[in-house]
Amino acid sequence: MPGPDLVIGLGVTGRAVAAALVRRGREVVVVEDRPTETTADIAVAIGVELVAAPGADRVEALVARADRVLPSPGVPDGHPAVVAARRDGRPIHSEFDLAREWDDRPLVAVTGTDGKTTVCTIVTDALVRSGRRAVTAGNTEVPLVAAIDDPDVELFVVEASSFRLGHTASFRPRVATWLNFSPDHLDVHASLEAYEAAKARIFAGQTPDDLAVVNAEDPVVARHTGPARRTSFGLGAGEWRLVDGVLRDPAGTPLLPVEALWRSLPHDVANALAVWATARGAGATDRAIAAALQEFPGLPHRVQTVAEHQGVRFVDDSKATVPHATVAAVRGFASVVLIAGGRNKGIDLAPLADVASHLRAAVAIGEAGDAVGAVLAGAGVHVRRADTMDDAVALAVDLARPGDVVLLSPGCASFDWYGSYGERGDDFARAVTDLVRAGADR
Repeated sequence: MPGPDLVIGLGVTGRAVAAALVRRGREVVVVEDRPTETTADIAVAIGVELVAAPGADRVEALVARADRVLPSPGVPDGHPAVVAARRDGRPIHSEFDLAREWDDRPLVAVTGTDGKTTVCTIVTDALVRSGRRAVTAGNTEVPLVAAIDDPDVELFVVEASSFRLGHTASFRPRVATWLNFSPDHLDVHASLEAYEAAKARIFAGQTPDDLAVVNAEDPVVARHTGPARRTSFGLGAGEWRLVDGVLRDPAGTPLLPVEALWRSLPHDVANALAVWATARGAGATDRAIAAALQEFPGLPHRVQTVAEHQGVRFVDDSKATVPHATVAAVRGFASVVLIAGGRNKGIDLAPLADVASHLRAAVAIGEAGDAVGAVLAGAGVHVRRADTMDDAVALAVDLARPGDVVLLSPGCASFDWYGSYGERGDDFARAVTDLVRAGADR
């Protein structure tokens, strides 16, 4: 007699996975390590057995009788259920595996340390403008396993996080794009090598009929390959590249001048090239791709201008939760007062020193504030320390000069002071607005 499916975690994806399994007649047991007041009610509503905050021995016993283990995104590699399943040879699957098992509509998948949401959003828009019924799913508010319930969708553009890919056994995107790689999520993955291996799984299930899109200028991404046809992009290298200020395809055909993009910071241009390679590979027209790139409104908390005051521009890049993302943002401006810090995810902060020449000064915040400050001060940057976002903005205003950008680009997670990077960005915007309304002088 078959055993139950063991789902680890009852967050957004865990709930979607558990509900999808129950609808298909499966017995489901859910382990929730951090139950809340509503966890039991959610489990009852779905129709699953809930095991709340079990010890390691109980988890191992649950794994021993399970048919398979389905960890939710963010469940660490060292979780007792994952360790026991690997030791005992028990299958470990993700929501992507379930979607593949139940649905054969084509997938376009995008991974990368930075830029996934932006690229997925624009690719989906380009496909819709081309007359295709496409939606974004995966590492979004709608997991792929829930998105497949819509019979009207023609293809899915999947934001593929390392959390999902790392536990995926069967995943075949018709187009798979890897944007970039830098250290991240080392509080979840066992090592940097494990994080890289998880990302690389985006290509593993492809066939020679599929397309792999890689960043030619990222040495980690560029060294990975699979059975699919391969194309590459980059500002100065790759088949899709920038020549004389114009995006060009592999044939050298001019596609769109940089100044026509919604924004033209270096990482925006690289993302635009990736969008074109991905969207055309998925069947979008060049006209639709160009329109999507020109009319993209941007996404919150990603190098988003929130105010200008007395010649100083205030920019919210709270989504930058790793140093690599902060470096990319800072390099887009000539003179920056940087607000950085938060909760470090076990990542080396040293790369922040690479943009010292762009920094007029920095304000360090959060749990990692001292570490961030030490790195930047060691590179010759004047650093101040703040204990609240209001203090950070006030100090940044005092340090800035006309023509400068005050940039919240933390390089760290938000979970020391805030519940999410969005909450952190909103608080930054609120603090800026309060100062501007008060007519604060530098």
